[in-house]
Amino acid sequence: MQWKRWITALVVLPLLIFLILKGGRLVFSLALCTVSIITLHEFFRIAFSNHTPAVPPLFTLWTYASGAGLVLLAPSHGLPAVVAVVIIHCIGAAVMSIFRFSISQDAPLVTLKQAFALIYIPLFLSFIALLYDGGSPEGIRWIFLLLLIVVTGDTGAYYVGSYLGRHKLCPSVSPKKTIEGAVGGLMCSVIFGAGYTLMFLPVMSLPASIVLALVTGLVGQAGDLFESEFKRVAGVKDSGGLLPGHGGFLDRIDSLLFAAPTAYLLKDCLLS
Repeated sequence: MQWKRWITALVVLPLLIFLILKGGRLVFSLALCTVSIITLHEFFRIAFSNHTPAVPPLFTLWTYASGAGLVLLAPSHGLPAVVAVVIIHCIGAAVMSIFRFSISQDAPLVTLKQAFALIYIPLFLSFIALLYDGGSPEGIRWIFLLLLIVVTGDTGAYYVGSYLGRHKLCPSVSPKKTIEGAVGGLMCSVIFGAGYTLMFLPVMSLPASIVLALVTGLVGQAGDLFESEFKRVAGVKDSGGLLPGHGGFLDRIDSLLFAAPTAYLLKDCLLS
């Protein structure tokens, strides 16, 4: 399993770095849009795994379309466009549920899951596009900082937990995660995140960079555990199999989904 994990990382990482450095607003947004749709598909597979009758394709297609619009409009039109898309989506989903209710009284539950999926995945991903700032030099540095905090935290938690883990963190949700692993992951996030900030984002002070890395890393770990809840209920190990050794896209970006909006909001607070 480990060799698959590292081979996938070695293939994906150069492509990701090239995309961030050379992609620009449009290509970067299209890439996020693709990730959003794939991840939504994986989430629906988990969230509706025990659902009977099957959810009509119109419901999922509406979410895919809204999610794509949200991610694509965020970089050029900002948060007002994001809010507008969420509102339009929720109203549209509610109208569809009215027609579905005569067929099945599961309509409110389906609508809630659909609306939540839009917020959980495309909305949170749109903050990456906002942080990227059209591929500006500062935006690129912020994206690398975000990824560094999340990736080093995830990697640190995995290896520290594997070798030193003794006390379970939240066994009902994720039996293998340990307190030692969580602490090790946070330490890695803070050390690498603060070090990177001092070198490439000197506008931020050391205390501010530590707070940013600590809070973002902590929230990222919460995002990892939160996704595990859905897999636990659905009785699946991974959200998908597109990334050998890592599972699905949702498995890979679960921490990032929570960390991205957190970093975006903390950025303005800590720099003001």
